[in-house]
Amino acid sequence: MSAPFRFPRFFVTNPSPCPYLPGRSERKVFTELNGDNAAELNDALGRIGFRRSQNVAYRPSCADCSACVSVRVVAGEFTPNATQRKLIRRNSDLIVTACKPWSTEEQFELLQRYLRARHPGGGMTEMDEMDFADMVEQTPVESHVVEYREPGENGRPGRLIGACLTDRQGDGLSMIYSFFDTELEQRKGLGNFIIMDHILRAAKAGLPYVYLGYWVEGSQRMQYKVLYRPLEKLSRSGWMRFEPQEQAQAIRGVLPRDEPPLPMELAGIFRK
Repeated sequence: MSAPFRFPRFFVTNPSPCPYLPGRSERKVFTELNGDNAAELNDALGRIGFRRSQNVAYRPSCADCSACVSVRVVAGEFTPNATQRKLIRRNSDLIVTACKPWSTEEQFELLQRYLRARHPGGGMTEMDEMDFADMVEQTPVESHVVEYREPGENGRPGRLIGACLTDRQGDGLSMIYSFFDTELEQRKGLGNFIIMDHILRAAKAGLPYVYLGYWVEGSQRMQYKVLYRPLEKLSRSGWMRFEPQEQAQAIRGVLPRDEPPLPMELAGIFRK
């Protein structure tokens, strides 16, 4: 009698320079997501700190460092502060659509402009349309590209100014990667708005959490993730909430930037 579910095989990458903390190295443990149970496996691994990149689930497995901490927002209890409420009002006219995970030329062009403006010289700037299609379309789980458009005219869709590749898991939304138009002065903070929009939509759908990936204490470009309350982090004892004082101290270190940095999977975690 064959087993209905085969335990996944895990692999470990070779050490490589850490993209977040100078002088340290990173290593990942990963497994493939395939077969009829791919979604269930991804859900289970997501609850213990794994992230998805195409058909691979991975998490940090560094020998001498545990700085990368999985974090998630408790969507149903999120209450935006005054600054966040202003940001939500400023972008309330945007048309938001959860599209099937099919890449488009319009999305790719927006991504290229975003990368040139915010991450010049980064590895993703060398992506071509086929690479982008793989990033979006190679998914064994329920995924969407959430598009943010300005209001259209004469029945035509408005201009695409933001997008986020998002997975729907059993207990929430997992934001894989977001990008947006960085040149819109009237839309400053658009990256943060995209995160808050996901939190509010998860709460409306009755989904408990929005997974933001890894928070790295000591890396300023990862500090934006502490702006959302209540926030939980994954510890050796399981998920636990940030203490108010701890989160307040972390918030004070946030740089005045309005978008997430490159996630580890898209920055080339499987470097040889």
